[in-house]
Amino acid sequence: MSPYVAEFIGTALLILFGDGVVANVVLNKSKGHNSGWIVITTGWGLAVIVGIYAVGTISGAHLNPAVTIGLAAIGKFEAARVPGYVIAQVAGAMFGALLVWLAYLPHWKETPDPATKLAVFCTAPAIRSTPGNLICEMIGAAALVFGALSIPSNANLSGAGWSTGFGPILVGLLVFAIGLSLGGPTGYAINPARDFGPRLAHALLPIAGKGGSDWGYAWIPIVGPAIGGVLGAAAYRLLYS
Repeated sequence: MSPYVAEFIGTALLILFGDGVVANVVLNKSKGHNSGWIVITTGWGLAVIVGIYAVGTISGAHLNPAVTIGLAAIGKFEAARVPGYVIAQVAGAMFGALLVWLAYLPHWKETPDPATKLAVFCTAPAIRSTPGNLICEMIGAAALVFGALSIPSNANLSGAGWSTGFGPILVGLLVFAIGLSLGGPTGYAINPARDFGPRLAHALLPIAGKGGSDWGYAWIPIVGPAIGGVLGAAAYRLLYS
């Protein structure tokens, strides 16, 4: 399988289970309605594990432009392949969001609040503050990339990366921890494709009673994680060089 196809599939699985757990919690008349933040962060952590195990041996399971860009910045990934990976990740995220929309098709019209529907697809800040929101996303993505790179060096996985053995479970727990500790201010996108792809799907899909897609905020979960990914990778290189 092409690594680009693998990134598409892995990211689609990430969004299917990640946005899917948000839909389960926030959409009216769902079995999981109002089950809370712990359920959402747990679901996202498990989504990461599934996505990495699915395609890790094929593409390395970046599933996130912040990871791809961060690795390229420190010479651990070929720069020429970055655009293809990013395009595959965004397309996969859009497809995963489409599947979530279909899975919860009867529930959109039962949920009157447009902001709640948008929350299934993409992030929004608890307090809208451009500097604060940007910094939070940078910190979260830096923690993700630094942690994912460090895990093989400290978990008897040297040479295997984070995509085989127990690596995906540890990265899933890392994302769970980021959600619990840093997710409150912005909803922890920490992944430009995870936010932009589903946001674009929200704009294009005929979702019953939807509002706008909040494009004025959309650049923050793109730029913040991209910068954070580079910073996290640089910190890893500094520590482990």
